[in-house]
Amino acid sequence: MMPKLMLHAIKKLEKLEGDGGVGTIVEINFTAGPFKYKTDEIDIENHFCEHTLIEGDLLANKFNSIVFEVKFEASSNGGCIVKITSHNHCKSDVEIKEEEVKGGKEKAAEMFLKPTSPRTPNSTLSAYVG
Repeated sequence: MMPKLMLHAIKKLEKLEGDGGVGTIVEINFTAGPFKYKTDEIDIENHFCEHTLIEGDLLANKFNSIVFEVKFEASSNGGCIVKITSHNHCKSDVEIKEEEVKGGKEKAAEMFLKPTSPRTPNSTLSAYVG
């Protein structure tokens, strides 16, 4: 799903381990660099998935991991709203400033908000990053 939502931001996606379900590890080469994610949960009935960033520059020397909860909800115009919540697991000696959190949310939202195909006058693209 991510390559379809973020075509402009993803150069390559490669499955490194697993069958696509829980426990699968993928490497996604974003325009900003490569990141490895592990799938923690998939709930097709409730349109929800959870994955953990386990490797990449975003972790730097500040985070052990970042867990992303992604929820797809139907919208009134026939499309969907994507809600993303992140849980940052900082290293014990690191303090994250509020402006860093805000900047990260803005960058994440930009990745989803850029249109990837021609849009009709009635189409909209929404993202909530919490």
